[in-house]
Amino acid sequence: MSSVHNRVLSPTELDAFGNELDALRARQLATLGAADARYIRRVVAGVRWTGVAGRALLFLGAFVHSVLIPAWIAGVVLLALSKILENMELAHNVIHGQYDWMGDPQLQGSTYEWDIVGTADNWRKTHNFRHHTYTNVRGLDDDIGYGLLRIFPEQRWRPFYLTQPVVAVVFALLFEWGIAIQDLRLGRWFAGKITFRQLLAQARPVGRKMGKQMFKDYLLFPALAGPFFLPVLLGNVVANLIRNVWTYVIIFCGHFTADAETFPKECVRDESRGHWYLRQLRGSSNLTGGKLMNVMSGNLSHQIEHHFFPDIPANRYAAIAVDVKAICARYGQHYNTGSLPKQFGQVMWRIVRHAFPSRPVRAKAAAVTAQPLPQQG
Repeated sequence: MSSVHNRVLSPTELDAFGNELDALRARQLATLGAADARYIRRVVAGVRWTGVAGRALLFLGAFVHSVLIPAWIAGVVLLALSKILENMELAHNVIHGQYDWMGDPQLQGSTYEWDIVGTADNWRKTHNFRHHTYTNVRGLDDDIGYGLLRIFPEQRWRPFYLTQPVVAVVFALLFEWGIAIQDLRLGRWFAGKITFRQLLAQARPVGRKMGKQMFKDYLLFPALAGPFFLPVLLGNVVANLIRNVWTYVIIFCGHFTADAETFPKECVRDESRGHWYLRQLRGSSNLTGGKLMNVMSGNLSHQIEHHFFPDIPANRYAAIAVDVKAICARYGQHYNTGSLPKQFGQVMWRIVRHAFPSRPVRAKAAAVTAQPLPQQG
């Protein structure tokens, strides 16, 4: 459980905190330009050519048996890299509208479709709107446990959660599928709140996308290898699994570490801008690791900055973080960051610990700000 103690802010300080962060955002938006455009186009090229190289090596290994194993391994690694870059640094950031200002139809947040079984339209609803508006608000942010896991003690315990250490592993391997069905909210159907016909109607776009992705990765490209269908099929399967697990790890490290907090619905009632920033800060976790970590995580290694400024190009987050840290320090607010092993270790402990009955620690629930921001633990 978090042992962080943030300084209580007066109403004036809270407004000033929000104003400083708004001003930082405005300065960044005012300087968007050629360097940002070059960066994202390099990412597009990187996704394309690592994907081409990965698939070419899978075919090479299939047809030239003397290099089967090294070519297959290299092909899987490059294909997984392409898929990670596409999902994390390209699609996620483009779908947020970070590059709409360029006027490039291929980089428009409202129309971009990404390389997973889930639809971008559903992601725009569950992630861009619901999660980023109600970050870590219980009952409003469906990303808290994704309907499968109890990660915070404020979540009501049920016997099913005893299985979650195993469920968490399966969820990591199949993460893109969990994202795909998230907006269907199957619990409503199980509870009898919607009919099966209504569920099917909602599921049709997702079903079409699933079919398209499965055809591409598990039929079309393997079929091009002819009699060597199986090695290419296996390569595609493993590349997708690697992408899924990596995405899961990065996202969970950004939201579910020991110092990350959740909030009751009441906290968003008449929420000021300063309060909104404060909630984003306290519900987020960053990762250290340098430029490689930044690129491979889609710059979600700076989850705090992303939650503050989701529409600013993510390649700027590392530089923005310098100012964000300084602002947080001036106002006595904890800036949650740590290495990948440290942060993910905390996530795994939460998953195991809260599989069993537990209660929130209320001892530190003293006033957070002069305008109450209710929280526990």
